[in-house]
Amino acid sequence: MSSSNSLRALLGKSTLPSNEAKILLAFILEKHYQLPRSALLSKDDLELSPAALEDWMYLQSRRMSGEPIAYLLGEKGFYNIELKVGPGVLIPRPETELLVEIALTQLAKLSDQPRILDLGTGSGAIALAVAHNAPKAQITATDQSDEALMIAKQNAATLGLIDRVEFRQGSWYEALADQTSFDIILSNPPYIANKNPHLSQGDLRFEPVSALTDGSTGLSCLETIISQAGHYLKPGGLLAVEHGFDQSEAVITLMKNANLEGAQVHKDLSGHARCASARKSISK
Repeated sequence: MSSSNSLRALLGKSTLPSNEAKILLAFILEKHYQLPRSALLSKDDLELSPAALEDWMYLQSRRMSGEPIAYLLGEKGFYNIELKVGPGVLIPRPETELLVEIALTQLAKLSDQPRILDLGTGSGAIALAVAHNAPKAQITATDQSDEALMIAKQNAATLGLIDRVEFRQGSWYEALADQTSFDIILSNPPYIANKNPHLSQGDLRFEPVSALTDGSTGLSCLETIISQAGHYLKPGGLLAVEHGFDQSEAVITLMKNANLEGAQVHKDLSGHARCASARKSISK
């Protein structure tokens, strides 16, 4: 008969969704016993030690109160890298990987050492994923948050990319001390309107509000980034931004008003219009 503290029993009586309970218990197994996730099946009669059991109850309680799993684990996978995350940064999401794909597709067409700018880098997700997959790229990543930049730098160091990415503090382009021109500018800015009910639901309740909403219509940060992009893009350079599923038309209009050319909508895996890109004219 299984002990009440065995993996099988703990999973059976947990009030969390099964997949979430397994993720947290796997984390406990790795942390306390250096065992892989497969031990949830192969060693399901394992009884947790008092310390491990206390850890499990603590994590389970915090998740039941709504805290994001990524914050409980302290890490989140993004593209093909693992990132340290915490309450001071937005949790990287799968749809944002589309920006990385757009950048890598563009980089494949460039030679020499292309320069890339990541505005509002947060945990460093976009900048570090691009750096990891494009060794020749020179990347500048900005954020106005001290805490976010600290986490981003830690991630860069862990991934062995600290010498490949230059981090600067400041609001959008104000973080740039010079007039350097870039081949590609990327950004996943706050784009949720301040009255959106989703801000008070689910994981979003625990994430930094300044990384989620501009405190206005959801378009003000996008407008700043798009309207000034021409000053920082090389002729023919590409701007790509993430936006809300219902903001595509407005973002494309902003790009056209900024005299950017070839505006294009990019859909995420769910079929939602999630990113938009456009280029600076080659003649400018």
